[in-house]
Formats: sequence, C-alpha cells, structure tokens
Amino acid sequence: MRKKLKITFNSPVTLGFVAICLLATILSYVAGGVINQLLFMTYRAPMNSPMMYIRLLLHVFGHADFEHFMGNVCYILLLGPLLEEKYSSKVLVIVIAVTAVITGIVNNVCFANVALCGASGVVFAFILLSSFTSFKEGEVPLTFILVALFFIGQEIVQGLFVVDSISNMAHIVGGMVGAALGFKLNKR
Repeated sequence: MRKKLKITFNSPVTLGFVAICLLATILSYVAGGVINQLLFMTYRAPMNSPMMYIRLLLHVFGHADFEHFMGNVCYILLLGPLLEEKYSSKVLVIVIAVTAVITGIVNNVCFANVALCGASGVVFAFILLSSFTSFKEGEVPLTFILVALFFIGQEIVQGLFVVDSISNMAHIVGGMVGAALGFKLNKR
C-alpha cells in the first residue's frame, strides 16, 4: 500500500515572512505605493517620530513591485527552511530583525535622500549564513570564502559602476550581518 503525500507547514518563520511580504506588496500595489511610503520603506526622518523606528523593522516586508518581490522570496524560500531547521525558528526571526534594523540604520545615516524597501538584505544575510551550515570550530569553510568573494564582490563592483535603483549597500550589509551571525552561531 502506498502512503499518501501531504503538504506540510515545514518552516513557519520562512513561510510567515513570505506571506507578510506578499500581503505588503499587494497592499502597496492596490494603494499606489502609499502603504510602502507609510510602513514598508525606511528613510531619514526626525528621531522623535515613532514611525521612523517602526519602519526600521518593517521595510524588509515591502517591495517596489512583484518582480522585486519574486526575486527576493525565491531565495528566501530556498534558503530559509534549511536555516530554520539548522538554527531554529527563533534564531531566524532574530537574523531577520537584526538585518532589518542594521540595514535600515546604515541607509538612514549614510544615504539621506534614499528610501530603502525590500528583503534584499535578508536574502544576503541568508546566503552568507547558509555557507556556515557545515562549519566546524577553528575552520573557515571555503564555501563561505567563495560566497563572500562572489556575492559581496559583485555588489561592490555594481555599487561603484552601475547606476540603478538596487541598494547594493543593503546587500553588502545584509551579507556582513549573515557572516557575523554565522561565525557567532557556529562558535560552539
């Protein structure tokens, strides 16, 4: 007798994150981008504005359009379950939150006239963090070195020579957060 296949809810944080991103993208599309400006973009604002602090965390859920959304969530759906299984759902929430806040702060401090939205920083944190899945004490995985070299190197080159609306800073900072957390989480 054959077993029936069933769909399982295997990665609650990853799936929840993607669901919130999808909802935010749909809401922003329906509202003509206003929702992104209010909630899902971070930009320099007065320090006494509570919304500035809320947007530091929420900007990773918003996306400029569905193409931007799809580009990010494909990586998140690919890497998130592996990371969530290795490190736990709680740790993955922390990785997402720390990446959001740090990329938001760097953007607001260094790029006064630039609004930042999207999960690209989280994607790069996941990419660098995933290269630590077989990490052993006292070793640096060659995969980490190559991923850092290729992904972060590409972002530096594009940031210097390509003029587009992609935040290479978020990619670089997100990757640095993922690398730092990878070292810290695997130092046991």
